[in-house]
Amino acid sequence: MYGLNELSSSDLEAYRAALRRDFERVRARTEALVAPLSAEDCQIQSMPDASPTKWHLAHTTWFWETFLLKPMRAGYETPDPVYDFMFNSYYEAVGPRHARSRRGMVTRPSLEGVLSYRAFVTDAMGRFLDETEEAAFAKAARLIETGLAHEEQHQELILTDIKHALYQNPAKPAAYPRPPTAGGAPASGWTTFEGGLNEFGAPATGFSFDNEHPRHKVWLEGFALANHPVTNGDVRAFIDDGGYRTPALWLSAGWAQVQAEGWDAPLYWEKRDGAWFEHTLHGEQPLDNTAPAAHLSYFEADAIAEWMGPRLPTEAELELAAAAAPEGRSHVAGACAHPAAASDAPLGGFYGEVWQWTTSSYGPYPGYRRPKGAIGEYNGKFMSGQYVLKGSSCATPPGHARATYRNFFYPGDRWQFTGLRLAKDV
Repeated sequence: MYGLNELSSSDLEAYRAALRRDFERVRARTEALVAPLSAEDCQIQSMPDASPTKWHLAHTTWFWETFLLKPMRAGYETPDPVYDFMFNSYYEAVGPRHARSRRGMVTRPSLEGVLSYRAFVTDAMGRFLDETEEAAFAKAARLIETGLAHEEQHQELILTDIKHALYQNPAKPAAYPRPPTAGGAPASGWTTFEGGLNEFGAPATGFSFDNEHPRHKVWLEGFALANHPVTNGDVRAFIDDGGYRTPALWLSAGWAQVQAEGWDAPLYWEKRDGAWFEHTLHGEQPLDNTAPAAHLSYFEADAIAEWMGPRLPTEAELELAAAAAPEGRSHVAGACAHPAAASDAPLGGFYGEVWQWTTSSYGPYPGYRRPKGAIGEYNGKFMSGQYVLKGSSCATPPGHARATYRNFFYPGDRWQFTGLRLAKDV
């Protein structure tokens, strides 16, 4: 997305200018997402898995400071040394940090103070991008690309976390204005893929995360994928048929969570007077039966696939299909953060609607080694107990997704825009 991993001297300055533009664009988009929110909205933390908007603003600033400005910018001094403790997320090699579950307790600095911190670091990074001598800049380029992708990941988290926070409000307020109605009837049927030996993982050129490497071969038997993700209408039928009350459909751990947490519908669904409604970032709306079902845990996705008859796909199956999938909708910051009915093209809704669960555990590819240093904690240390998702969602920033991208969550998580696409053997 952001250019080359290896830079020649002839194109270094042009690439430097491109990174400068990307940096300005990404930083501005984060603040555009936050602009409609109040200071109170930005302070709240609705559960340990979700962070306050204010923390996301500060943490994405701390990242630039910690991994680029402090080690590479001579004479740089942080506005406040306590930020090292407050806004570290999980980087043990960097030092101690404030407990994740207590991020909402940090009322100071204020939102205004955090925005001032962002402006300070944004200005310092601008000078770093403009003034760093060529050899040092070339060495830093890969880390700058990672910082841009990191902030984009937090843009998606800002949307999913504030959605969960506002859902706790009895009024179920909107974070953003309601968008125009979009969508239509999704394509029906299946797209078939031949079996064989294929290469997977990211190529050597272009930006990618470490967990997308190395390239490796996987043998696949022939399979078919549904042309659209499972819809709200499909899930309503599952509910009406007693899906949440039928233990035979569920994995053991999933059924235990259904019982423990009282699940009887996807997160954000509510039924009143026989009609279903869904809380969205644009306020409560009548449930759209044609739209992809979102906010489903892996356990729910697996049970729904079991009930419908086919199965969930593997990571390799979805990655192979990704090259044939049409591009998703282009989203303006915060303006269209809700799934809409997939296009009538085969493999519609692959990008830009819901992340799609796979049966593949999140683990290392053959030959993978974690990068050295604190940045090696970014992906590698989470390769336990989670499942891979492919595609992208309506909350994913434009241009952030790619076929080799590996999203991952625990099987009981459902506050993200996660859904499913069915697969079957042929």
